[in-house]
Amino acid sequence: MKTTLHFQRYGSGPRVVLAFHGYGQGHGHWRSLVSVLGEQRVSVYAFDLFYHGQSRLSRTDAPLTKQRLGELLADFLREQQIDTFGLLAFSMGAKFALTAAERFPDKVEQLWLLAPDGLQRQFWYSLATTPPFMRNLLGRTVLRPQRLLGFIDSLRQRRLVDAGLVRFAEWQLDSREKRLRIYRSWVGFRKLTFSLKALARLLNKRPTPVTFFLGRHDQVIPHAGLQQFIATLTNARTVLLDTGHAGLIYEVAAYVRRHPEAQW
Repeated sequence: MKTTLHFQRYGSGPRVVLAFHGYGQGHGHWRSLVSVLGEQRVSVYAFDLFYHGQSRLSRTDAPLTKQRLGELLADFLREQQIDTFGLLAFSMGAKFALTAAERFPDKVEQLWLLAPDGLQRQFWYSLATTPPFMRNLLGRTVLRPQRLLGFIDSLRQRRLVDAGLVRFAEWQLDSREKRLRIYRSWVGFRKLTFSLKALARLLNKRPTPVTFFLGRHDQVIPHAGLQQFIATLTNARTVLLDTGHAGLIYEVAAYVRRHPEAQW
């Protein structure tokens, strides 16, 4: 099977934007935001992440590296004859956008990062994906999730984790298809990690404008955990919206509709 990084183009405007959705989504999740940005103003190339939609990896058992992802994006830019572009990403998709920012720093005009994953050290994610025996344990959960779901519920009962976060986790694990996708995504993208100091130096060199859209009630990517990194950027701004994690894309669209000056 050939590796394919599938995308759908929305809009026909002169400003090019590469968009990467979050876990469990697809390229179509960007439609509401594209309509607000203006299809005559932007051309949004919305990608399917691997293990989502029509994107395929030739080796599903090998983790995706930043070098390989960079090569795939370089091929795309060459084929589409794109010289400069903006980056738009939600949650897990930020790992793809930040890889592009590292690989093509002189081509990136600006970044919009919506509750970006990859900028916070998440102990449980590292524990579940790094040691081989923990990856095996996570894999067995795909077939037998009852023990993990029981453990998550016990944390909720003891009020050790937020109830909203528990509901989010239970929704992500409520079918074998979802469990398989989260296992493949967690394990498959575990090499997409970043040195925050090096990333800040790269973004500050020009400096590249970076806008963070964060949810005030987001328990998946808490805004407080990003403040230290944001403070190291010389051309960053934060928009804090009154929402949680799942509804953030739609709240960003509503924000841009209210603030037309917030455009590409």
